[in-house]
Order: sequence, then C-alpha cells, then structure tokens
Amino acid sequence: MQDRRHFLKAAALGAAALSLDGITSKPAHAAPFVKGTKAKPIVVSTWDFGRAANEAAWDVLKNGGRALDAVEAGVKVPEADPNNHTVGYSGFPDRDGRVTLDACIMDELGNCGSVAALEHVVHAISVARAVMEKTPHVMLVGDGALQFALANGFKKENLLTPESEKAWREWLKKSEYKPIMNIENTSYGPEKESAFNPLKLPGNVYNHDTIGMIAMDANGNLSGACTTSGMAFKLHGRVGDSPIIGAGLYVDNEVGAATSTGVGEEVIRVVGSFLVVELMRQGYSPEAACKEAVTRIVKKNKTRAQGLQVGFLAINKKGEHGAYCLQKGFNYAVKSEKDNNILIDGKHYF
Repeated sequence: MQDRRHFLKAAALGAAALSLDGITSKPAHAAPFVKGTKAKPIVVSTWDFGRAANEAAWDVLKNGGRALDAVEAGVKVPEADPNNHTVGYSGFPDRDGRVTLDACIMDELGNCGSVAALEHVVHAISVARAVMEKTPHVMLVGDGALQFALANGFKKENLLTPESEKAWREWLKKSEYKPIMNIENTSYGPEKESAFNPLKLPGNVYNHDTIGMIAMDANGNLSGACTTSGMAFKLHGRVGDSPIIGAGLYVDNEVGAATSTGVGEEVIRVVGSFLVVELMRQGYSPEAACKEAVTRIVKKNKTRAQGLQVGFLAINKKGEHGAYCLQKGFNYAVKSEKDNNILIDGKHYF
C-alpha cells in the first residue's frame, strides 16, 4: 500500500511538472525571426477602407521605416476621410450629438498610449502616441485628453459634419438602438452612396466600425494602431474595445500582434486581442487563434453573438496573417512585397 501511494504521488508530481513545462515553454515557431536579419515588411488592416490606409503605411515600410510610424500614418487616412462615418472626422455622434473618438497605439517594446472619449481632435491616434511618448500614463480620457492634446499643439475642430448631423437628427425621431451588422461595408465611400442612405433607415443605429492596423517592418519589429468614433448614437461616455490595450489591440514582439473590430463590449469580455496573441504563443496560427477567440465569445452567450459582429485580425513573427469573425461580411486588406494590397474575406462562425 505504501509503495502504491508513493508511486501515485510521484506520478502526479511528474504530470504536474510536464503540465507546467507545457505552459511556460515557448513553441519552437513562436519567434522565428533572428535579430540582425532583414524581415519582409507587411501591413494588414481591417475592412475595405484599410486599403487606402495600407498605402500610406507602406510608404513608410518600403523605405525601411519603423512599424510604429507606419501604423500611425496609415490609420490617419481614414481618420481624416469625410466619407468614413466610423472613424475620426465626420464620425457619427453619440445620442447627444457629440463626436467622441477612441484610439490606442502600441510599439515593439511594449510601450503604449491611448485616448478615450476625446472630442474636437481629428487624429486621435496621434494624441494616443503623444500620451505614450510624453507622459508616464497609458490612457487619458474626456476633457483631460482634450486638454493634453491642445497643450501639445493639436488643433481644436468641429468633427460633426452636416451629413453626420443629418443622420443623427433622423435617428432622434425614434431614438431606437438597433445595431446593424457590417453596415460599414455599405456606408463607406462615395461609390456606395447609391446603395445606402441613412434617411432610409429611420430608427436604426448605423453600426460603428474601427480601423485596426498591425505591421511588421524590415527589422522584424511589430506595432499596431486602432482608432474609431465608436458605436453611432451610443450613450455619451460609452467606450468600446478600441482604446483598450489587450482588447482592441495587443502587440508582443516575440510572438505577434492582433487587433479587433465590431461590437467592443464582446471583445472586452474575452480580452480578445491579448487572447489571440497568447494563443499564437502556444503555437496557433493567426487564423486559428482568431477563430478560438471568436468561439470564446459564442460560448459566453450564443444568442447574443448571433445578433452582432466581431472580427479579429492577427499576424505572427513569420509575417503570416489570418482573421476570423462571427458573421459573414468581415474582410481585411494586406499589403506586402508579395500581396499588392489585396482584400481577403474573413472566415466566419455563423
């Protein structure tokens, strides 16, 4: 009996040691890049409007620039685009008629900066970078974020355009709150205006979207940026996943980077982008890691998940990329020496 107990105890300790080793050890392919060698730059970003953003980012990467500079330059394009009502200038306002912006940025060293509920400044991403580089903090919000931006030379502007204000006033007639999946695919761009008229959708919220961008430069370093005007006609003060490090964006230079899009509350519940990166650390491919994160959302509340959209996008240190989403309709843009800013449809759970 005594020998049997000793045997069982030794076996249990051995199993625990193996399990611990499995958790702490790094998969052989998690960080294949060898420092000092040249990597192949790549930039990926969410949605079709990511292609214009990718072009700006690629101008930095192709000349040997830093991934951090590339992602900032890239997402500034949709931030300033008056045709894009989901990011920056001309973004749809909250239910009080105020345009509030959320953004975050993260570099290869783990440095990060964020702003939330920022008003009157077009380039929230650049304010987030200033928070990262000029303060000991990670996040500034609301009036404090605006005060900081103005003190650092950012221009105060009215972000509510006549078109966005008109849509808001139409929404006020019924003030219903019904997110529409993938509305960004029909609401963005002058070539699609004939297919979408906010005035034909009384009582509906025109669902937000985000641009999330992640890039690897020629030195093999990763960075990411995420910026949005948030869910249209939200409660004033509502903040989604976009400015939250680990939810809307996460970068680990040993492993990879991930970003998210869609209904931010669901991403926050699973700390989505951090989860995707940690799964890649365990050996998951970018697509498989994104799929598992989506599956976690479904497991929490399948009924709720069936009525909304969330997508994840990731790259690893090999420059491999992948995405996965809840519903059909999510896509992402890829720009590299091999891929000329192609648009790829994300695989979906439902």
